[in-house]
Amino acid sequence: MILQALVKEYENLAENNLVPKRGWCQAKVSYAIDLNPNGKIKEIYPLKTEQTSGKKKVFLPVAKSVPEMVTRSSGVAANFLCDNVKYMLGIDQSGTNARVQECFQAAKEKHLALLKNVDEPMANAICNFFNLWNPETAYDNACVREKSDELNEGGNVIFCMGNDFAQDNDTIKKIWDNYVVHQTENTNDGICLATGEKTEIARIHRGIKGVPGAQTSGAALVSFNAPAFESYGKEQSYNAPVGKYAEFAYTTALNYLLSNRDKTFQLGDSMVVYWAENGMEEYQKTFSFVMNPHIDNEEQLQRIFDSLKKSRYVDVDNVQMDFEQSFYILCLAPNAARLSVRFFYQNTFGDILKNIKEHYKRLDIVKPLWVEKKYLSVYELLRETVNPNSKDKTPIPNMSAMVLQSILSGNRYPASLYTDTVIRIRSEQGNVTWGRASIIKAYLIKNYSWKEGENYMGLEETCNDTAYVLGRLFSVLESIQKEANQGINATIKDRYFNSACATPASVFPILFKLENSHIKKLEREKGSGSKIFYEKIIGNLMEKLVLFPRSLSLEEQGKFMLGYYHQTQKKYEKKENK
Repeated sequence: MILQALVKEYENLAENNLVPKRGWCQAKVSYAIDLNPNGKIKEIYPLKTEQTSGKKKVFLPVAKSVPEMVTRSSGVAANFLCDNVKYMLGIDQSGTNARVQECFQAAKEKHLALLKNVDEPMANAICNFFNLWNPETAYDNACVREKSDELNEGGNVIFCMGNDFAQDNDTIKKIWDNYVVHQTENTNDGICLATGEKTEIARIHRGIKGVPGAQTSGAALVSFNAPAFESYGKEQSYNAPVGKYAEFAYTTALNYLLSNRDKTFQLGDSMVVYWAENGMEEYQKTFSFVMNPHIDNEEQLQRIFDSLKKSRYVDVDNVQMDFEQSFYILCLAPNAARLSVRFFYQNTFGDILKNIKEHYKRLDIVKPLWVEKKYLSVYELLRETVNPNSKDKTPIPNMSAMVLQSILSGNRYPASLYTDTVIRIRSEQGNVTWGRASIIKAYLIKNYSWKEGENYMGLEETCNDTAYVLGRLFSVLESIQKEANQGINATIKDRYFNSACATPASVFPILFKLENSHIKKLEREKGSGSKIFYEKIIGNLMEKLVLFPRSLSLEEQGKFMLGYYHQTQKKYEKKENK
């Protein structure tokens, strides 16, 4: 299903001339070798362009359409018209050696085999170059010597004559296209699992680039390299029969999507790629800002959610988008020389947006006044589970993908999201941030079917749930201590929060003894008004409690934390209103 969807995406991209046709690819090129008609090097000039990376200005290679490049591991295999300097000039940082000479010889043989009988100036210049060039005396050439350090950095180089590039030459393009059509590595035909057609099966699939953590030269999505992975005597990629056209199409489409940051986002150790079946970019743009909301687009996001409620089309950038359009999300993670598929999800665009909307609704909670944003993105959600003082703020591997998949599909959240949030709160002695409170609320509603919680955006004073009431009571006792001891550095939260949350019966009697002394001090210093105010609140809460339970379950601990957060926010809300 993944390959079929990507083949379809390739065909959409090809219609709009956004990706190369079969036999061609987009490659990053750093330098051009300008040849004279006799094959001698006239000049070597950089093709890098200045671009902004963060706050810095950097020079990066340009992307050019070149003949399809081979997949290399450890062997020697030359590309046509575009390759690194080992193949094109026979040089390395250490000069030249037997291995580098072998690389140059492979490139020489390939170019001469294709171009030696072509009567065309560009083809003749390239053939003359390979016939004349001697890698052992490469550094005698002034152009090579001048740019040796830059050339050996590993970028690709191409041939040109003036402003005319070899790969753009019409005659050479026809020769290459004819070569691709008639090239046959084997006679292994079969039924392609992506197209369903009988065709020649691809033996090796091209690498996928753009997944952080994977090999920069490209990692395989389909690959078998050990007997344990093979079956019925089918070796390499014959074990998953994909036709050559489908192999080219899906790798080209996926590489294009990964190279465009408007169509991807990184989440933990995973890279998320998404696209609409009809190929319209407006769907991708909309999904991007729905998943990564910020203050500037909240109004537009709300309009989309309102359109969902009324089952209408939605206009984005003056383009009418259909909620019934099929939409795909692919989550990839690095795995040495291969890619691991965390998940692949397909649904209508409207259903995906509905699931995201319900997720945001479950997260909705009263926030401190200094918080301006309304929605919590998936990245910010996961960040709440990580130690803020840690250098590595990456969430637990695989949890990011599991959380995203649960949001998109409307399924239960992974238990690790809840447990890691609770553990983080306990490790910070009761630091219940609004993000962590949102996670607890959403998890209890979705995973524990806590229907009452759907109304608990803010403090719910009518709730009689024991754990929730205990959390509120703890917050009130802390407030009494703070008011009685202005400027106190450590409160009962720092010492007793974790034990009160887990074993209330053993802790609350101690807290009430402390409360008696705090309330007396408060009465002496501020009069009876504060005492009456707090005793009234405590009295109302105690009426809801039959007894202090000996222990609270994990679910009840979440309710305790939520009650504590709501009661604390209510106190700050009153102070701000005054």
